[in-house]
Amino acid sequence: MEYRILGRTGIKVSAIGIGGEGFEKKSYEDCEVIIDCAINEGINFFNIYNSNPQVRSNVGKALSKLPRNSFVIEGHLCSSWDKGQYRRTRNLNEVVNAYEDFLTRMKLDYVDVGMIHYVDDQKDFDDVFNGEIIK
Repeated sequence: MEYRILGRTGIKVSAIGIGGEGFEKKSYEDCEVIIDCAINEGINFFNIYNSNPQVRSNVGKALSKLPRNSFVIEGHLCSSWDKGQYRRTRNLNEVVNAYEDFLTRMKLDYVDVGMIHYVDDQKDFDDVFNGEIIK
C-alpha cells in the first residue's frame, strides 16, 4: 500500500481510504469483515461521516479490537441523527451532542481529522466560519 502524509499534519494515511457509506445497512459482522480486509490490505484511513447510531456502534466495535495507532479516523462535525434520519445541523447544541455520540459509539478518545460536514454554498460557509461552529 502506498502511504502519504496528510497535508502538514504529519499523519501518515493510506492512498486508499474507506468511506462511511459502505457501512450503511450492514450488520456488525459485515462491518468487521470490511474493516479487517481493509487493515490486512494496508488501508488505515476511515472517513466516518455517518450519524446513524448503528453504523457508529458497529464500526467502533470492530475498530476497538485494533491498536488505536493502527488507524486514522476522520469524524464529521454537523452531522446528526433525527428520528431515524440523517440531518445536517448548524445548531451548536446538536453538533456537540452528535459529536459526543460519535466519540462514544466509535469508542474513541479523539479523532485524527475533523471535518465540517457538507459546506456547499457561500451562505453556509459564512454561517459556519462566522458563527458558533468555528468558535
